[in-house]
Amino acid sequence: MSFTLSRPRIAAALACAVALASLAGCSGELDPVAVAEAKVASAEKTVNEAEAAFTDASAAFCQASETYIMALDRYGDVLNETEPTVGDVKVAGADLAKPSDRAFDGAQAAVDAHDALVAAQQDLYDAQVALEEAKAGPSGTPTPVATLPPASPLVPTSTVERVEQAESEFETAQSSVTDDTPLAFASEQFNSAAVALEMSWLRLFADAGCLTAEQQTAAVAAVSAYTAALQQSLADADYYAGAVDGVYGPETVAAVEALQTANGLPVTGTVDKATAEALQQALEAVHGAASQEAVAATAALQQTLKLVGYWDGPVDGVSSPELTAALQSLQVALGVEPTGAVDAATISAFEKAIADATAPPPDPEPSPAPSETTAP
Repeated sequence: MSFTLSRPRIAAALACAVALASLAGCSGELDPVAVAEAKVASAEKTVNEAEAAFTDASAAFCQASETYIMALDRYGDVLNETEPTVGDVKVAGADLAKPSDRAFDGAQAAVDAHDALVAAQQDLYDAQVALEEAKAGPSGTPTPVATLPPASPLVPTSTVERVEQAESEFETAQSSVTDDTPLAFASEQFNSAAVALEMSWLRLFADAGCLTAEQQTAAVAAVSAYTAALQQSLADADYYAGAVDGVYGPETVAAVEALQTANGLPVTGTVDKATAEALQQALEAVHGAASQEAVAATAALQQTLKLVGYWDGPVDGVSSPELTAALQSLQVALGVEPTGAVDAATISAFEKAIADATAPPPDPEPSPAPSETTAP
């Protein structure tokens, strides 16, 4: 059987011959160093292609996850900004299915591309080691090649696990709502699950490197400011005793969970609509009590100044510049600095003045007894 080579086949055969000739020594045998160099070049090309594929997959994941997060935010707000029905709660998350699928598919593609890049980098390392061994020959010592750092996952495992848990809890919240479920309970369940899911995806979004350096800085600052304000509010409501440091750590989570438990809310550790309302009510109660105490203290001061003749206004618990001036006048009379505030020095001087005023007069000294020679 015979066949005729076409021009493309002839060109390919000539190219192969030239390549083989470049790898052959004078004896016609393949040069080990040249072969190793060719493998390194091929591995470098594979790494470059894997890096490009990973970059594309990461960008696609970031876009898909951003779309999903925005959808979660929109559907979480449906219970905040409208008067929902149980039916609204049941179907509110139905349109999240496609964005969710795209986000998960994008995440898997990014993970696969990352794994392929790690494998390509390992192949390149092996090729570089083989090249150094070929250069050294059977009796030489090969030059060491820099060891590859251990491969790390694309995002922390804990972040992935939290997303998976939040997705499961969100599905459970949706499926648990029936036509017989009280609306308030349905709203709380759905909103808390939606907020927790959104927070978990935001963490994944950040950990996956989807934010620019500028966005990352702005996000960290915003989260820190929000967390510090939350910590202070929780502390004012007696749910938090830690440092107000802007770090949403275990103590802050525990405080939010305690607030949720005390109010019969889903315990998630994240602040959703119902949790925010419960915290606001707790703060109003605390501030209301503090206001009542302030009114009582001011009324007591007015009554005291009236008794000692320094106040002729009403005893109504309302502070005023006139009341401050009256207190300063008393402080001058007591010989203390006229600060206009009831401080320790004023209280001490006032108590001493009262003690001096109410002390019994000293006994009069007895008259000298008449002497025996004194005439009657």
